[in-house]
Amino acid sequence: MSASPVYSDPDQPARFAKAKEDKNQRFLDITTVYDPSFLKGKRVAITGANRGIGLALAKELVEAGGELVAIVRSSSEELEALKPTDIVTGIDVSNDEQCEAIASKIKGGPIDILINNAGYFMEECETLDNLNFSEQMKTIDICACGPLRVSASLIKGGLIKEGSKIIMITSQGGSVTWRTTQNPDGKDYGHHMSKAAANMMSVLLAQEVKEKGIMVGVFHPGFNKTGMTAKYKEIWEVEGAVDASCGAKRIFYETGHLSMESSGKFINCEDGLEIPW
Repeated sequence: MSASPVYSDPDQPARFAKAKEDKNQRFLDITTVYDPSFLKGKRVAITGANRGIGLALAKELVEAGGELVAIVRSSSEELEALKPTDIVTGIDVSNDEQCEAIASKIKGGPIDILINNAGYFMEECETLDNLNFSEQMKTIDICACGPLRVSASLIKGGLIKEGSKIIMITSQGGSVTWRTTQNPDGKDYGHHMSKAAANMMSVLLAQEVKEKGIMVGVFHPGFNKTGMTAKYKEIWEVEGAVDASCGAKRIFYETGHLSMESSGKFINCEDGLEIPW
């Protein structure tokens, strides 16, 4: 009997095709293994909860009986309809002062799970012909420094305690090892640099807070059909992209299984396997 793979397959179409061939329900239908009961009564803070995968996470949480603390630049009708326990608005994760103030604006006590979901993706494909260094720095600031700003605010503010979990929504795009497979022609510099930086930040944070008993999940959420990935909609079906509601369940499934032993590991929420750095 061959050993089970440790690492996920970098070839996205092949990964999806293999899951279908193997009838891998964990990959194809997360509801067959996902039990949201662990979320009941949990206080969960989500950045970027007003739209996309963040809104899907918020909906899934509320449906499971959790308490939603939304951290957003601005609210939305869909978010307001969920009746969050708390909504902290006016937060740009690239702004030091705004992020430092987050902890003081959250009422109701400690946070069980913090999901750093807010992100940014330049619409245009970046090549040597249209390099945009200001966009690169903006992307890195939002996607790598932003989650650290938010996490630091809540940790230093006493809201993240022993047993709490910090989830970093990064991307397989941050794997340097996988670039030769997924980007054989290079390009999209800012996006991939930002995700690699986010991964490095996440591992360093996991190391610093482990003595506090705080876990850090470094998650590729899978390929989700959102406004941010709409530029790739022509390959959604062949690469197994899923609705954001399914993506939210995948993220919470891995969140529930996160432990001190798996803290700081880079996990693909599609199949639960590791992604090499």
